[in-house]
Amino acid sequence: MDHPGTLVLIMALAVLAPLLGYATGRWLPVPVVIFEIVLGVLAGPDVLGWAHHDRVIDTLADLGLSMLIFLAGYEIRFAEVRGSTLRRAGGAWVLSFAAGLGIALLISGADLAKSLVIGTALTSTALGAVLPILRDSGRLEGRFGSVVMAFGSVGEFGPIIAMALLFSGRSPGAAGAVLAVFAVVTAGAVFWAVRPRPPWFARLIAVTLHSSGQFAVRFVMLLLAGMLGLAHVFGLDTLLGAFAAGMLTRLVLQGAVPERSGQILERIEAIGFGFLVPFFYIVTGIDFDLAALLDGGRPLLLLPVFLLLFLLVRGVPAYLLAPRDLTGRGPRTALGLFSSTCLPLVVAITAIGLDEKVIGAGEAAALVAAAMLSVLVFPLLAFRLLRREEGGGGRTVPGRAAETGEAW
Repeated sequence: MDHPGTLVLIMALAVLAPLLGYATGRWLPVPVVIFEIVLGVLAGPDVLGWAHHDRVIDTLADLGLSMLIFLAGYEIRFAEVRGSTLRRAGGAWVLSFAAGLGIALLISGADLAKSLVIGTALTSTALGAVLPILRDSGRLEGRFGSVVMAFGSVGEFGPIIAMALLFSGRSPGAAGAVLAVFAVVTAGAVFWAVRPRPPWFARLIAVTLHSSGQFAVRFVMLLLAGMLGLAHVFGLDTLLGAFAAGMLTRLVLQGAVPERSGQILERIEAIGFGFLVPFFYIVTGIDFDLAALLDGGRPLLLLPVFLLLFLLVRGVPAYLLAPRDLTGRGPRTALGLFSSTCLPLVVAITAIGLDEKVIGAGEAAALVAAAMLSVLVFPLLAFRLLRREEGGGGRTVPGRAAETGEAW
């Protein structure tokens, strides 16, 4: 490790972030992820210059992004997101992609390569950030939570598929063929996952769950590593493998040990949200090009434009195609706001654009900064709308008192 001090610094910032979230939660509920990114920016080269990159830090950050997408894939509940709700969610994303690509062509002066990057980024949803917020506030269970899950799942999965098809460096036909083969292999893994596990599997999980063996956790990590490796072999983005691994893990655990799946998930989340995911967000802040955002004026002007486009491109189709049983303007608008909340995939997509020299540093910084603001602003507005719909603006809904900085 070339910079062990940076590792210690990142872990210190990871501890500081929830403390700041708890302290400010009395006045304004701010997602902890915002503090993680801002602290990373402060420690980065454009402000204090304390943090430095090396291979270990980059690897941990990549694992953090993979774990975030894995946990988003795990949260998908197939029984709740199928049927007409899933079809509406898919239609909303297709409409978003068409609108995003069209608007990006206008912004970029008909530069197709740049438009694909910007347009795809505009269609993403930060399911990994939205679901913990909903779960902590008690709104994940029930019809509204399942609808948000469906629209968020497609908003996460759609851009990942688009990245695999459009940013792989292959022709569309070749990329589609490779993706189809990967889908077949994944379908085989799903068939294996839903088959009954032998009795010793459940016994071994029960015996080692509270011991140093931790068979279940190791098995889940093997699934994640295996799907990441499979995606790499096929030349696809590893985020596709992480998402598929999360779905497979839920199928295996719910089928084999449904009564212990919650305890196993708690251990996986401890690894993810306790270590790897904060690492990813803090390194995102360290990598954030603050100088490019503030230089020249145009990137800074693009920031509110992109924030508005997230809402128009992603939120409006979600509002229009919301299921008919989601009555009331408040819940439908809240669905649009949650669907417009984005960040992880925006970071990944803009990183690809920068590596391919398709977009400039200023445009990438404006996109990431707008995505950061979406995580801060859109869920806050959505919760206010839901509270107004449920309690007339002042009544506290039982089980939802966790809407504080800690819950975020």
